[in-house]
Amino acid sequence: MGRTSRKRSKLAGRMIGASAALLLGGGGLVAVNVHANADETGDRPPPRSAGQRVSTISCPDVATELSEVPPPAREAVDRELAELDGQITRAYDQLTAARDKESVLDPLAERRRATLGKIADAMDRAGGRPEGLDGMAPCTVRASIGDGSRSGGRSENGPVAEDFVAIESVRPNVNRPREQRGASRGTFTTKCGRNENGKFNPDNVIVAPGVSNGAHHMHDYVGNQETDAFSDDDDLAGGATSCRDQGDRSTYYWPVLRLQNGRDEDDARADGGGKDQNVGEIQTPASVTLKFVGNPRSKVVAMPRFLRIITGDAKAFTNGDANANASWSCTGFENRQLTDKYPICPEGSKVVRRFAFQSCWDGRNTDSANHRTHVAFADRRTGACPRGFRAIPQLVQRIVYDVPPGPGFAVDSFPEQLHKPVTDHGDFINVFDERLMRRVAGCVNSGRRCS
Repeated sequence: MGRTSRKRSKLAGRMIGASAALLLGGGGLVAVNVHANADETGDRPPPRSAGQRVSTISCPDVATELSEVPPPAREAVDRELAELDGQITRAYDQLTAARDKESVLDPLAERRRATLGKIADAMDRAGGRPEGLDGMAPCTVRASIGDGSRSGGRSENGPVAEDFVAIESVRPNVNRPREQRGASRGTFTTKCGRNENGKFNPDNVIVAPGVSNGAHHMHDYVGNQETDAFSDDDDLAGGATSCRDQGDRSTYYWPVLRLQNGRDEDDARADGGGKDQNVGEIQTPASVTLKFVGNPRSKVVAMPRFLRIITGDAKAFTNGDANANASWSCTGFENRQLTDKYPICPEGSKVVRRFAFQSCWDGRNTDSANHRTHVAFADRRTGACPRGFRAIPQLVQRIVYDVPPGPGFAVDSFPEQLHKPVTDHGDFINVFDERLMRRVAGCVNSGRRCS
């Protein structure tokens, strides 16, 4: 798929003003002009009003509850979980035209109930039938401040003014555990480019293997160039890589960031793009840094090959923040991190996304049924891994974008997640060759800075 990349224009880069006006009546809602440009060129759309409401569909996230799935049932269960996501996406698209919410929610519950039955049957055949899945069929509709109107045949489903905040108004909030005597202080940086190759797809080979458009949003990929929904470990081991060191064939991917300037991308009518309400020009990062760091109180062990890690929650807007791990900031202000807001960066500063992946491994599994329980975060206060887990080199990704200052950008998301910043997430499959991974661990443990 072809694509375009836009640099910051001189006019768009000029001083951005902000103003707010209180609307009398209507509950006293506030309409905010968050992008008033003295040199308005028409390149960017007017801001969305904060005074209207858009509804979204919230369903129980079945995947997070299935911590134990018998291996023979994994393929069938993953396929049906992806079908549940597709059902929500289709129901959300019907919601704006529905005469009432029950006309959408009742049929959705019936479809979910049938799919949940297939999951239960698959697990039963493998000797592990779950209890209580049927109770996860009903969904609800929740309201979010926003603009629910349609423009040009597509839903204006976020983000909204309240999703942005000036980074200069945020107090420094980054605290790290103090290093202990046995800390592993080194780093290993792998250089894999910034997706200049333009590799995108809306698949997720970790969560929905074998399912096209399993993510319902577009992903940027660096590293392994063979990654799609149908890649197995052999495909990844033999795949080409964008990494400078050919011993790193790992796959690193995350939702694309788009500039919502009213211009359509090449995927405007494609799955993961406009068909899933992800619109605007995909932005190529200005830089991508992939660094493996140590543990503040212990040495690390090498990651096992084909270890899969997901950090953050693509459904955090409806699921809550239990698994959220979004981190937004601006260059020059990275001691101030945002989890549920996009940053408005001052002139000359760039938007930064940071993903700090789980750094503790259970010592046995390269994946788990819910793709989470085989890895864990170290304690944020002490840096200690949970009992039974071992410290591994922690992947920290830093992705920088040169976009016009002010609102007007968003990450891709599932349609019902409304492009909220809290839904940001990253995915990683370790395909380092074993010798190079041992070098990674050795550099981290010895305190060296390697690449």
